[in-house]
Amino acid sequence: MLLKLLIDRKNEVVSRQQILQSVWGYDVYPSTRTIDNFILSFRKYFENQPKNPEFFHSVRGVGYKFVG
Repeated sequence: MLLKLLIDRKNEVVSRQQILQSVWGYDVYPSTRTIDNFILSFRKYFENQPKNPEFFHSVRGVGYKFVG
């Protein structure tokens, strides 16, 4: 669901709060490290150079953005 959310909102910054609400629901609040771990997994799988991401960008203090 996280991957679908980021792709559906391509080139838009999606905040951590929006991710938590859309993917895990209002009642469930995993730590924000959960989101980070999913993004790391996406980078390992989809990026040629996971440490220098081309598709999954972090926006410091805000959230994440998928650039396609």
